[in-house]
Amino acid sequence: MFQLNENFQKLPGSYLFSTIGKKVNAFTQANPDKKIIRLGIGDVTQPLAPAIIEALHKAVDEMAAAETFHGYAPDLGYEFLRSAIVSAYKERGCDISSDEVFVSDGAKSDSGNIQEIFSVNNRIAVCDPVYPVYVDSNAMAGRTGVYNKETEMWSNVIYMPCTMENDFVPEFPKETPDIIYLCLPNNPTGTTITKEQLSEWVNYANKVGAVIIYDAAYEAYISEDNVAHSIYECEGAKTCAIELKSFSKNAGFTGVRLGYTIVPKELKSGDVSLNAMWARRHGTKFNGAPYIVQRAGEAVFSMEGKAQLKEQVAYYMKNASEIKTGLKDAGYTVFGGVNAPYIWLKTPDGTTSWEFFDYLLENANVVGTPGSGFGPSGEGYFRLTAFGSYENTLAALERIRKL
Repeated sequence: MFQLNENFQKLPGSYLFSTIGKKVNAFTQANPDKKIIRLGIGDVTQPLAPAIIEALHKAVDEMAAAETFHGYAPDLGYEFLRSAIVSAYKERGCDISSDEVFVSDGAKSDSGNIQEIFSVNNRIAVCDPVYPVYVDSNAMAGRTGVYNKETEMWSNVIYMPCTMENDFVPEFPKETPDIIYLCLPNNPTGTTITKEQLSEWVNYANKVGAVIIYDAAYEAYISEDNVAHSIYECEGAKTCAIELKSFSKNAGFTGVRLGYTIVPKELKSGDVSLNAMWARRHGTKFNGAPYIVQRAGEAVFSMEGKAQLKEQVAYYMKNASEIKTGLKDAGYTVFGGVNAPYIWLKTPDGTTSWEFFDYLLENANVVGTPGSGFGPSGEGYFRLTAFGSYENTLAALERIRKL
């Protein structure tokens, strides 16, 4: 008789955004006359930039001719895309080589898969609240221990609370972790730390022998000069950090799927190279992102692409500014919205995160994300995204202000 991976049975409920989707669908079926405005999931709404569309069309035409047809992609990704990525890092003063770049179908996949190259005995440290994939993927591997329904915490996970009291900045944990997950600018709080603070984390990781998994999915939204766009801007990061990057938020690839992971060759455990390990895993389990999509990714780094995407980022950040200002004027306590397209607000009158979710859905027909879904320290908070259209953003804000 076959046996199951029992670790999956330990997971609490369904994935956060699946739960939200089910609740919204049930409400819509019961109230077909209501127009729902979705500011919950971090999905973009603006169309792909013209430079990207042009690259896609050209690549499609190439696939129609035997002379220019492309099948399986190279293990690490096409050289044209990896070289463009390396050039972008060099503009930031980061010394990254092409064979340290691993092209994938998205940062979500990589953030879940990267744990495979580490022993199940490692202890992970996560910011709390945090993007659920970091914890859930480690739970599936059997690394997180026992789940406590009352505290909503795993016994073998080191939680680093990020709340209003510490300005949403993680503090060095009292227990020593082996793997540290950092998402900056942060999802869900929309807040970040300075380059100096990030350098302290690099020094800490090198000192205790930990690896930092650095999720920089929202790097394009950074507006403040003292915030690092890459962890490799910090001296010493190449011996302790793996960086995950996405094309979803900066270039609108949520429906196209493309990302990459940087694994420096200097990152080792004894004599064992993590770069070589990830290359082995990558080549074994992944056949590469499509040629068409990788050509679209290359266009992201073109002069035209960068200019057009800068406008898209500004569009979403204008939404963020409108939400933040409007909610503050309405009396809400609000965070984020400066270096990230997320607004993190304190729920009013002591309501729980899910109570506020239901209240907004039923009375304003607006969908957000309960903070508790990101971890126990997210209770009492709520996330709104700036990825909607400008018109829907203003309409949702007006509905909320009328409550």
